[in-house]
Amino acid sequence: MKNILVIQGGGRPNGNTSQLAEAFINGAKQKGHRIEKISLQETEVKGCLGCNACRYGKPCVQKDGFNQLVPKIKAADLIVFASPLLFWTISSKIKAFIERFYAIAEEDPNPPFGRYEKYPVKDAALLMTSADDFFWTYEQAVSYYQFAIISYIGFHDKGMLLAGGCGDTNGKPQIDKTNHLVQAYEFGKNIYE
Repeated sequence: MKNILVIQGGGRPNGNTSQLAEAFINGAKQKGHRIEKISLQETEVKGCLGCNACRYGKPCVQKDGFNQLVPKIKAADLIVFASPLLFWTISSKIKAFIERFYAIAEEDPNPPFGRYEKYPVKDAALLMTSADDFFWTYEQAVSYYQFAIISYIGFHDKGMLLAGGCGDTNGKPQIDKTNHLVQAYEFGKNIYE
């Protein structure tokens, strides 16, 4: 049994991204995993200021919801990043959340090339929704996830579900007209198989 933290970075309360995350959660619960979902619509997390006040063991100086999330991040085995596609990448709310990982970095006396610190070792997964479904739709988002979360922070990739074709940008959520909810359920159910 694993501790899974689902971070939803934007989207409507019952929109495509929320429905995708819930389907994933239901699948993971089916296998007995412990899940907590945090909506960044409800818990404010501002972007990093780059002030370096948090370095190595000190909390972030910003007065928002991030410091309360740190124990949840540290207790999680898996962090699932759930985001709508906005301007061809992850939402600014997810980006701000990831930037603030700087406050949980630890000093690394011998860092690998290109890295300055070390982070807690976690598993990660990406859930995304979009209206478009071109071969290049998720290129920027996937690139950021793979570089920042997997290569730089050093989390272990457990996979991605990129749910394109969920309706137009002006209308109601239409993810229920796709097979993405079934895929998300199976992804959650089998994430640790």
